[in-house]
Amino acid sequence: MTTANGERVLIALGGNAMTGPDGSATPDAQRRAVKAAVEPVADLVAGGAQVVLTHGNGPQVGNLLIKNQLAASVVPPVPLDWCGAQTQATIGVLLLNALDRALAARGSARPVAVVATRTLVDAADPGFTAPAKPVGRYFPIETAEQGRAHGEIWRSFGAKGWRRVVASPEPREIIDAPAVDALLAAGFIVVAAGGGGVPVVRADGGFRGVEAVIDKDLAAQLLARHVSATTMVIATNVEYAMTGYGTPDERPIRRTTPARLRAYAAEGEFAGGSMGPKVEAVVRFVEEGGKRAAITSLERIGDAADGKAGTVIEL
Repeated sequence: MTTANGERVLIALGGNAMTGPDGSATPDAQRRAVKAAVEPVADLVAGGAQVVLTHGNGPQVGNLLIKNQLAASVVPPVPLDWCGAQTQATIGVLLLNALDRALAARGSARPVAVVATRTLVDAADPGFTAPAKPVGRYFPIETAEQGRAHGEIWRSFGAKGWRRVVASPEPREIIDAPAVDALLAAGFIVVAAGGGGVPVVRADGGFRGVEAVIDKDLAAQLLARHVSATTMVIATNVEYAMTGYGTPDERPIRRTTPARLRAYAAEGEFAGGSMGPKVEAVVRFVEEGGKRAAITSLERIGDAADGKAGTVIEL
């Protein structure tokens, strides 16, 4: 580990880091997954880095949406911004407890804090006009009709069934970034902007939550820039971004530049629902002044932060 003491590193943990190997999101599976996920993070902290940690929440929000649907005739469904806030707290506490143990095992007394984080979006974002982001599981039409009765938008996916679709607006500002910055300056490891942050718009002189989900990686790069992180690492379930993914011509992308990645994206190399947002996030981070960004597997976080593993992006 050669990351300089005091260097600020933002690590974005993918949703796979929060569930079991089979995608299970039971409480025990999540505890085990989080325990494993924080090990490389604790190594990075022990090496002297200031760490900001963010995370996905798709499976957890999906579970809450199922509870909404099953109980809709008994209690009113809660809105998506509430679901995001609940999962920020739940996953945040799991990470806090796991990091405390992992750091103690390394002889570190660094404190950890979780910040309930709001992300500002534009009320006029096109995503609100034509919601297209699927959330939750596939259901029969009867469930879709029940959701529609509560004002939800559902779309047929053919033989697979129906899924709820929501807006996924562009993140504009991490409202609570100053709190993250202050905690970092005080020596804390900070967990923030989980699930992309709780989506809010400006209203009545303040902020109001909206029915939307925000891409976690796009919000992560925005937070990284707000707190002057020098390095950003997106941890996912593969060691590299690939060209020709899933074909005989599949090749790992190792060290590259924002311009080269944008060219690959323009050629259709990255799927919109998976690697595409990750690539866009790391490119934006470096283009806007970040020293280095990387996409890699959970196990290679530390090496990726030093530019020695994964897809490394620098100018």
